[in-house]
Amino acid sequence: MIETATTLIDLFSDTATRPTDGMRRAIAEAEVGDEQRREDPTVNRLQAAVAELLGKEAALFLPSGTMCNLISFAVATKPGDEIILHRTAHPIVAEGGGTPAFSGALFNPQDGPRGMFTPAQVAAAIRAPSRYAPRSRVVSIEQTTNLGGGGVWPLATIAEIAKLARANGLWMHCDGARLLNAVVAGGTPAASYGSHFDSIWIDFSKGLGAPVGAVLAGSRSFIEEAWYFKQRFGGAMRQAGVIAAACLYALENNVERLADDHANARLIYEALRAIPKLHVEDVETNIVIFDVEALGVTAADVENRLGEQHVRLSVMGKTKLRAVTHLDVTRAQVESAARTIASVLRAF
Repeated sequence: MIETATTLIDLFSDTATRPTDGMRRAIAEAEVGDEQRREDPTVNRLQAAVAELLGKEAALFLPSGTMCNLISFAVATKPGDEIILHRTAHPIVAEGGGTPAFSGALFNPQDGPRGMFTPAQVAAAIRAPSRYAPRSRVVSIEQTTNLGGGGVWPLATIAEIAKLARANGLWMHCDGARLLNAVVAGGTPAASYGSHFDSIWIDFSKGLGAPVGAVLAGSRSFIEEAWYFKQRFGGAMRQAGVIAAACLYALENNVERLADDHANARLIYEALRAIPKLHVEDVETNIVIFDVEALGVTAADVENRLGEQHVRLSVMGKTKLRAVTHLDVTRAQVESAARTIASVLRAF
């Protein structure tokens, strides 16, 4: 990309990534077949690769992470059952109420810093059996936490929650939209996380740079049931190898480079932390969240000023903004954006 003075530096989300030339070649050369009949060789290779990566028996290629969550909850719950998750989790804030609408399950939202809750909170949230109350069925963890600023759940905490959940007959689910960011940030193998969950998925359309797709993994019996809901929810595809090829390319080429995104987010964090009164949340991966309330301005004010300077962030509330680094922004662009953001904030 040729950069000019008016080139947009897009830090709105890591969903802004576009296929690289190498990924486009992989798409163009993909071997394909009928995915619904399980005859697409590229899809099959992708599913096998993700199952192995996550330490699971089987996996299923789906159009989106939202569908991964919807299907997992549909398999694990009955109408009126309850799902324990953080109040800022994606199924609550960004899936159009899909789980209650399609499966009739309820949410039991938990509070906690950085999009996380504690084993003690889970213990308190699990309901005693009663015909008067919903039945606790699922604990859902988001790794990394999106609205929690890219926070990484410690493996030990996950293990403790999983032990508690299984002792009470609950299903463990991982919304792994940015799971590989956690893997790269902390060095914990993906399968180590996977071992604590009954259902787990990874997204390819964020930091991994593919245009579309997610893969859900679990036991063979779970994936067979997931196929049923994939059909019901309209997720079955035909010659899907053309998009699965992009995901395979991402697994082979774009995982380790997530560390670059983390370093770039740290650069923005350090620039913002130097601004008096500004509250900047800790950074572990590729998401930087900051609050401008103490500066006496709104997030919309900041967004408008930054837009004039060709920097795009996302507004997360009246006074909160988010910057997300990804493979489509260079180090030089991040350095420029950090200077611009700091300059705009200091001007208020």
